[in-house]
Amino acid sequence: MKVSFLIPCYNEEENVVPMSEAIIEQMATFLPTYDYDILFIDNCSTDKTRPLLEELCANNKKIKAIFNARNFGQFNSPFYGMCQTDGDCTISMCCDFQDPVEIIPSLVKEWEKGYKIVCAVKSNSKENKLVRFFRSIYYKLIKKHSDVEQIEHFTGTGLYDKSFIEVLKSLDDPTPFLRGIVAELGYKRVEVPYEQQKRRAGKTKNNFGTLYDAAMLSFTTYTKLPVRLAMGMGIFFGILSVLGGITSIILHALKVFDMTFWGLVCVVGFFAAINLVFISVIGEYVLNVKSKISKRPLVIEEKRLNFDKDEKKD
Repeated sequence: MKVSFLIPCYNEEENVVPMSEAIIEQMATFLPTYDYDILFIDNCSTDKTRPLLEELCANNKKIKAIFNARNFGQFNSPFYGMCQTDGDCTISMCCDFQDPVEIIPSLVKEWEKGYKIVCAVKSNSKENKLVRFFRSIYYKLIKKHSDVEQIEHFTGTGLYDKSFIEVLKSLDDPTPFLRGIVAELGYKRVEVPYEQQKRRAGKTKNNFGTLYDAAMLSFTTYTKLPVRLAMGMGIFFGILSVLGGITSIILHALKVFDMTFWGLVCVVGFFAAINLVFISVIGEYVLNVKSKISKRPLVIEEKRLNFDKDEKKD
């Protein structure tokens, strides 16, 4: 039996070597009867990550690498990498050690019981408490309003049976959102809790833009909440403006209230702002649809190391 590891990386020069060593130690100590390989997929790093990966691959044939031609984002690269693995199961983990390698034996143990997907779920985290708070709100929102069951505090880290990897390969989705796909299509699934650690070294690649992309992709793919909210607020403010207009006319006629020019400007500006928000929400859905029908490849490879000749999976 063979376990494949998929480790996405971007500017992780301080972590790629320790990560490979930690996985090898876990396999030798706790799972010595299993064969394994480790696939790093590099999303066009600009530091020393690639030279270090080349050295690792030269010294150990069990370590593989794919170098993307450019940065294809936080969703496409890991998804594509998982589809290139060939183990009886695939374990996907981040390269920054926030997902502790010590969880590997627990994931495999659940897989041995017959589960096809073992989701590593963050029961606790050493990240910023404010960030954790907002993440919790996001997960509860998406779970409550999603068309399919969602998994709280699941980021994609976990174990996937080869049969589910085949399901991923069959999907024709240029913007795959793995967490949602697992929630929607995953079967024989179990959750394993863990405490998210602090990043071992380097700086996080997450910022407001990446977090916003993740949130909007999940909302526009799996919920109708933004559109329904926009419609509800539009109706509410529409009724409010009609009632306000009637009231203003009556008060103006009774000379109780004087509808000034600036009052009109404020009212118009307010509803114009609401309009722009709603248009933006619709735009997010349109962009989501556009990206899904564009038929672009998930990534374009620049190089792959330690693969058999012509070995490439769709």
